Amino acid sequence: MTVEEASHLNIGFVGLGAMGALIVPRLMAAGHTVTGWNRSREKARPLIDAGMAFAETPRAVAEQSEIVFSIVTDSAAVKAVALGPDGVISGLRKGGIYIDMSTIEPDASRAIAAEFAKAGMIMLDGPLSGSPVTVKAGLASVMIGGDEAAFERAKPVLLAIGPKVTRIGGNGLACQMKIAVNLLLMVEVICFGEAVALAEKGGVSREAAVDAILKSVAASPVLGYRGPFILEGKMPEVPLADVTLQQKDMILALDLGRKLGSPVPLAAAANEMMNACRGLGIDGNDFVVAHEVYRRLGGQSK
Repeated sequence: MTVEEASHLNIGFVGLGAMGALIVPRLMAAGHTVTGWNRSREKARPLIDAGMAFAETPRAVAEQSEIVFSIVTDSAAVKAVALGPDGVISGLRKGGIYIDMSTIEPDASRAIAAEFAKAGMIMLDGPLSGSPVTVKAGLASVMIGGDEAAFERAKPVLLAIGPKVTRIGGNGLACQMKIAVNLLLMVEVICFGEAVALAEKGGVSREAAVDAILKSVAASPVLGYRGPFILEGKMPEVPLADVTLQQKDMILALDLGRKLGSPVPLAAAANEMMNACRGLGIDGNDFVVAHEVYRRLGGQSK
């Protein structure tokens, strides 16, 4: 499928939360007709007003679509919207493509893909790497696991979501890679907080420490937009990813490490820092708030 051939497809989108609400406008801007579903219709109101059609069930979304995307909370939620009585599988036509962008267990994704294969359809795992900031800026990346021919068919549509689209391998491997990427991201952000707290304890102002890191060789895109959150009054009211959401990914990393026999000590440390955030009652914030844990452990005032 060429970009021209993919310019006017009927696309379905299941799950219109923080990420879905930003992806759908990109698909519509690329010329696609989008039908969406969300548990709460009211949350979808801005998208409906912008031209998205709304369906009452994931099945109804799939009945109108050639390719269906989903992005929901966890494996149980994916299974419900994909395989439930009114799920995607019951409405998608033979040969249709279902792409789940959620961050879930690789084995769970493979099991769901097997059910689609039995029904004569194709499921790809397509987790997205990026935050609302990068999605809105058109800088997100998409990793794909599953059938190569289906990937090539869907690629022009995926490029409307983000400019970096990569097939990792077979089903479940994109989920596995996303967990590995999020492990790296978590450790990087948490170490940033540790470094700033150390500098602060020795007398460097927080502003100077953040500025110095963001100008150093240790700077990265994620620190570029998340680092300033720890400055006074800069923590977003609506987190890009709160402590609970990111801790879920560390639990996935720990479970994957156990299953594969691969050591993940830094995932364990990141998980414990998220526990500490919860213990201090600051878990409603973006997970960069782990910096505050280090400050308090170091005896700095609240």
